[in-house]
Amino acid sequence: MNKEGRTVSILIPAYNEQDSIQELYEQVINGINELKKRNQVSDYEIWFINDGSTDNTEASVMNVIKNDDRVHLISFRKNFGKSPALQAGFRHVNGDLIFTLDADLQDDPAEFPRFVEKIDEGFDMVVGWKFNRLDPLEKKLPSKLFNFVTSVNSGVKLHDFDCGFKCFTNEVAKAIDLYGELHRYVPVLAHRKGFKITEITVNHRSREHGHSKYGIERYMRGLLDSLTTTFLLKYSDRPMYFFGRLGLFTTVLGIIICAYLTVIWFMGQSIGGRPLLVLGVLLILVGIQFISTGFVCNILVDRSFKMSYDESHIKRIV
Repeated sequence: MNKEGRTVSILIPAYNEQDSIQELYEQVINGINELKKRNQVSDYEIWFINDGSTDNTEASVMNVIKNDDRVHLISFRKNFGKSPALQAGFRHVNGDLIFTLDADLQDDPAEFPRFVEKIDEGFDMVVGWKFNRLDPLEKKLPSKLFNFVTSVNSGVKLHDFDCGFKCFTNEVAKAIDLYGELHRYVPVLAHRKGFKITEITVNHRSREHGHSKYGIERYMRGLLDSLTTTFLLKYSDRPMYFFGRLGLFTTVLGIIICAYLTVIWFMGQSIGGRPLLVLGVLLILVGIQFISTGFVCNILVDRSFKMSYDESHIKRIV
């Protein structure tokens, strides 16, 4: 990537963070100034995504916009979640490099230069690793389990998939689509597209304002999305590889069972009342259904490489 004239976009999803916006903006500007001082970037833009906040988060961002025309706001009609917030940001940012960080002041913008140094080494995405995480034990333990399972399933060797503090190129942002709880799997989705990913340890700070927006239900959603992401990682381009294998296995097994019953029928044994006959026929029918499903899914994938992006949930863009 050509460093001359390179720009950076800061993408910040926010939900009920009215007390953090101004302080976070000031810290982000200090981090950007350090990037400029080191000639790592030449210009910037900041995008706040207000995810349907019920407090004065939107008004706080508008106050910042009055004094800095490089700050922008995307405001949702209601709370849709972090994945739609990031997706909206991905479709509007213009910078060559993109940072994502949370609005709760736990991510430290002073780390910006270290991320860019890794990008300049040839990586497409750099993921933060909260090595000394200042969160309650009930958040840290499930997070460690989640990261271990995700690393094993995806083959991506990272310690903190869910860390909101990341830096990546514009190409990465335009190449991935987020929905549900897939914001936790941005590195996995990027890896699937062939991008080079690494991580760095980052300074993690205690929450100063408000409270965590996540409860125990997010881990259930994360588990279900883990299954989705594992399937997408391996089979989304050609679902026939998944359904076809199941179909061939069950069909062949059913044929073997029916062939065995045919042989013993020729030998004079009765097979009409055997449960094995029902099993054999059922396996063949199920196998044919799996294979048919694979064909249909392949046709759908070939006709629609990317999901459509709907912005009906956005109330305003400034």
